[in-house]
Amino acid sequence: MYIDGRCTRTCKRWNWPGHAHELTFSCYGHRDFLSITQTCQWLVDAIQAARYTRDFALLAYVFMPDHVHLIIWPRRREYSISTILQAIKMPASRKAMQWLREDQPQRLRALATGQKDRRHRFWQKGGGYDRNITRVDTLIQAVEYLHQNPVRKGLVAYPSQWYYSSAAAWEGKVDGPLTIDKAGWPGF
Repeated sequence: MYIDGRCTRTCKRWNWPGHAHELTFSCYGHRDFLSITQTCQWLVDAIQAARYTRDFALLAYVFMPDHVHLIIWPRRREYSISTILQAIKMPASRKAMQWLREDQPQRLRALATGQKDRRHRFWQKGGGYDRNITRVDTLIQAVEYLHQNPVRKGLVAYPSQWYYSSAAAWEGKVDGPLTIDKAGWPGF
């Protein structure tokens, strides 16, 4: 766990009021299931639903083929990042797994865990990466870093060219599949 770049040397999530959170989570086995438009749409739908039911501002996002980056700011004084992540990941994975079982059984094999109790998994086990952000300069650095991901991977020349990203919206251009809350964090 990192708070403004400082390691706290623990896996505990810090659900502190007023903190933004940089979240990263991956597809099982780092498979490229987010290169499929339909799975991305289910993730978009899940994020949209969760941002209203769990009351958080979406400050930035990037969906890469095998992982997701989100920067959110919970608006409630009492909240749980674990519950927010569950509200995002579970509906998307359920729809994706059902679709794979029915229409893409050959791709489903790539998600086999070899376990009896959970035969397939869409998301990598565990909560992923969570860093609390308390300062505006740290927020801006985190947004710039995640927007550069598609460029670093050679997928596009400029961050705003990646459809599943908030980079274009941050540049004052059109929103991508998700509208961001640029003025959603009190420190920004």
